[in-house]
Amino acid sequence: MTAAATYLQQLDDALAFMSGGDDFLVVSHVQPDGDAISSTVVVGWLLEKLGKKSKLINESELPSRLAHLRSFDTIIKFAEVQPTESYARVIAVDCADYRRMGKVESLFASGVELLNIDHHPTNDGFGTVQLIRPNAAATVEILYDLIERAGISIDLECATAIYTGLITDTGGFRYSNTTPHVMNIASRMLSIGVPGHKLADLLLEKMTMSKLKLLQRCLSRLTFSDNQQIGWLYVNKDDFAETGAVSEDMEGIVNYALNIDGVEVGIMFKETEDGGVKASLRSAGTADVAAIAQAFSGGGHVRAAGCRIDAPLQEAIAQLVDAVRKALS
Repeated sequence: MTAAATYLQQLDDALAFMSGGDDFLVVSHVQPDGDAISSTVVVGWLLEKLGKKSKLINESELPSRLAHLRSFDTIIKFAEVQPTESYARVIAVDCADYRRMGKVESLFASGVELLNIDHHPTNDGFGTVQLIRPNAAATVEILYDLIERAGISIDLECATAIYTGLITDTGGFRYSNTTPHVMNIASRMLSIGVPGHKLADLLLEKMTMSKLKLLQRCLSRLTFSDNQQIGWLYVNKDDFAETGAVSEDMEGIVNYALNIDGVEVGIMFKETEDGGVKASLRSAGTADVAAIAQAFSGGGHVRAAGCRIDAPLQEAIAQLVDAVRKALS
């Protein structure tokens, strides 16, 4: 069976999964980004078109910059509201592994059937049915293919969500994952009426005052390895209280380390309330940061990945920088 045929079969299996139930829970990973929330919205839209009911949910706070998505306000924030019902059919989008769904798992019924739709190369294939395409730029790219396979017309609401997921996961169509297929999809979404220039300004350019204050602190701590191939920044627990920043204000700050000429890997460290450290890694291409993150029970893509280290901040920095140094040697 060819790779193309295999992907088409996965699309058909995913549609059969959706057709085989009536009520679904749609969930994505904790600390969701643009692709995660856009994918959640698109799946909810598709289920509605198929005549199905669904609840959209996420464990974490939702990035306010995504409030332009029409179904944004319908996504349940599990930290604030815990539904009482359980779900026998679940669709997970943009989740590299089962744990990334977080506490929402408590809503899964015994013997739950789960559809796993994702584009991360490190996805471990969890779930009952898998729709995984590691060379897709974003999960919304796969969902576009799914909608096309279903023969359903895309309206402006859906197009806006697809474009949002694409523009955020390709860095404004600048990353190496920007393929002709991605640009063809983007072009079609624009033809439907998506205001691309407005979304680019909102998602890539605008910055809150709290993010500016957080960025100032991070840049004052920017550090490099001796050969300047690794650059890293960090935020501690006090920084958020003192600047008024929230988690989404960290978006893109890691690139200030990566974008320095000669840097091969940029890292952003965030001290968590429970004393651990979350790290976001970005690679210029020489190092496979997904492999490095996996060594710390994380994952992601070759050029963008993340992990958590249960150690004090400075110790976590030392551990991960040493691992990156070895990967580059």
